[in-house]
Amino acid sequence: MSTDFFGFFNQPEAFPPMWRSIFLALGIMAIIVGAECLVIDSASMYSANETRPSSFINPAGSPSATAKVWRPKEWMPWMLLAGGTITILYAFTLPKRFRRNAIA
Repeated sequence: MSTDFFGFFNQPEAFPPMWRSIFLALGIMAIIVGAECLVIDSASMYSANETRPSSFINPAGSPSATAKVWRPKEWMPWMLLAGGTITILYAFTLPKRFRRNAIA
């Protein structure tokens, strides 16, 4: 096939570079969320249509009557940290494996 304007078909890699950046972003995001889960005990989520900004400023008032509290399980931060690390490591090593097999 002939080359297009950006030279996509001339790349010798079998693993497109955009997939690598997507997996890197997912791995970094998993590590950040895992680190946040290690730090917090619970997270309160408020409904947007039932809250007013003034209720957050008033220390005596409750921001919302229907606040949902989410508590991460004990295993969740470690699973996210491990999964993110493995995803980042594979994002760096898999393109080299694909490139080596494409050349051979």
